[in-house]
Amino acid sequence: MRRRFRVIDGGRRGWSRPSARGAAGRGPRFWPDDRVTARGPAGDTWGWLVTLRPFILLAILVSLAMAPVADPALIEPPAFLSTAAERVDAQFTRCGPGRGHACVIDGDTFKLGDRKVRIIGIDAPETHPARCDEEARLGEAATARLQQLLNQGSFTMAAPAYGGKDRYGRDLRVITRQGPDGAEQSIASEMRATGLAHRYLGGFKSGWCG
Repeated sequence: MRRRFRVIDGGRRGWSRPSARGAAGRGPRFWPDDRVTARGPAGDTWGWLVTLRPFILLAILVSLAMAPVADPALIEPPAFLSTAAERVDAQFTRCGPGRGHACVIDGDTFKLGDRKVRIIGIDAPETHPARCDEEARLGEAATARLQQLLNQGSFTMAAPAYGGKDRYGRDLRVITRQGPDGAEQSIASEMRATGLAHRYLGGFKSGWCG
């Protein structure tokens, strides 16, 4: 192996092998050298990381691929991450020809004038269009149930502090009202309790077609 002459501390001279320079001459490394077998607990840890490296990289790629699908803004935020509540007092009809100022589109979306409001925290069956007859049936039931809930009295809408619209331009809102006992009632929770809406998990939707 080729040796190199160098001057070391104290003016002494000596010979060194290229390997004595260690990793300093090769730049930063994020993974251990597969050719080196480390001993002890630290070596065991690095060995596992080397073994799991393909799976870690695969997980990163899957996360990046899911990024356009997932929409964390549709997951219910804690109260301290919500904006000031907006009070709504309206009578809701079904959206369609001759609809009024306030109308229900489906089990998780309604309109207020020109605004389209998406309820945070739930995913209801699709109705425009449904993917199967069962989803169409459940979508109709969910739409009717949301209309009933919204017409039970005034309610409030609060947006997440980190973003109030989704990628379709809809207003994202947490919908609540004060119940007769003074407790806060969540419209999303009421819809989930009926089985006509699922909890929204950032793009991971369970189907309605069996």
